[in-house]
Amino acid sequence: MLIQTKYLGDTEISTDKIITFQSGLPGFEDEHQFVLLNIPDNVVFQILQSVQSAALAFFVVNPYLLFDEYSVELNEHAIQALNINNEQDVVVLAVMTLKDPFSKSTVNLKAPIIINQTNQSGKQYILNDDTYSLRAKIPQHKIESRVK
Repeated sequence: MLIQTKYLGDTEISTDKIITFQSGLPGFEDEHQFVLLNIPDNVVFQILQSVQSAALAFFVVNPYLLFDEYSVELNEHAIQALNINNEQDVVVLAVMTLKDPFSKSTVNLKAPIIINQTNQSGKQYILNDDTYSLRAKIPQHKIESRVK
């Protein structure tokens, strides 16, 4: 399937890679289908691209690559909503806010994207405590060590 993307132009995707967000994402409740795209020559960041709207895309990162102490405990409702049977099926991503210069960019650790990669279902999961920030600074030394 060929889709238009915000950052990578026309891109061919496999329909089995489409992630369904039953409730959409907060602020984008009408958008239900997204795909995770790799960025050429970048092993740290990815793009969560809407299948329907080319202009809707988010840079995301696996927060465990950047924050050693990061931890998410899903409640029973989220586990059931995503039909999670095995912890290894879960992918956790954090939405980034890119700034210029890049060193001022941030990551939303308070509301990670949770994906069950077995059934390709997803949900933004809002943590109900103040342990993590909506705008956590990206540790630059972690980025530098991953791209060398």
